[in-house]
Amino acid sequence: MARIAGVELPKEKRVEIGLTYIYGIGLKRSQKILAEAGINPDTRVKDLTDDQEQAIRKAMSGYLVEGDLRRETQLNIKQLIEMGCFRGTRHKKGLPVRGQRTKTNARTRKGPRKLVVRTKKD
Repeated sequence: MARIAGVELPKEKRVEIGLTYIYGIGLKRSQKILAEAGINPDTRVKDLTDDQEQAIRKAMSGYLVEGDLRRETQLNIKQLIEMGCFRGTRHKKGLPVRGQRTKTNARTRKGPRKLVVRTKKD
């Protein structure tokens, strides 16, 4: 059972895909790490030896992953909010940050619709 950067990698998957379960590592970075460690990407996670796991950890040491990356991202957002810039205010209000329309879309950021009940006036 491979545990790298505090994440339990799925046993049945290829190492190339298994590494992408770590926050901050995508497919390209996973391929680069495996090339640097000298490991075949088609190897299954359950077939990794302890030496290969150590080689992966050593190759990953130069990258910011998991908790440190999450912390840095949150600090960047907090800095934007404290600055009071446009992006910071959008983060604070829970609206899209990068200029998307909000009249009809943006349900992911805004959450489920809040129904407005209209009453008929006499």
